[in-house]
Amino acid sequence: MSKESDKNINSVILRPYITEKTFNLIEKENKLTFIVSDDASKKDVNEAIRTMYEGNVKEINIFRTIQGKKAIVKFTKNDEARELATKLGLV
Repeated sequence: MSKESDKNINSVILRPYITEKTFNLIEKENKLTFIVSDDASKKDVNEAIRTMYEGNVKEINIFRTIQGKKAIVKFTKNDEARELATKLGLV
C-alpha cells in the first residue's frame, strides 16, 4: 500500500461519535457511529474500518448532519462493536 493510500485511509474516519442514542446502538444493534470526511464513500469507510480497526463490516449507512457526515457501521460478529468501542475508550 502506498503512502498516498495510507494517508487517504487515515483521513476517512475523523473520530468516533458517541451519544446516548449511539451508545444504545452499540449495545442493542452491534453498530458504531463515526464522523467521516465529507468525500468518504461506503467503500472508503469499509476499507478504513478493516485497515485501522481490523473490523468485519456487515453494513454501512452514511448521512449528513449538522455535526458533519456520519457513518453508522454494523459489524458481522456479535459484540464486535462493543469490543471496538472498549478498545477506543468509548465505553
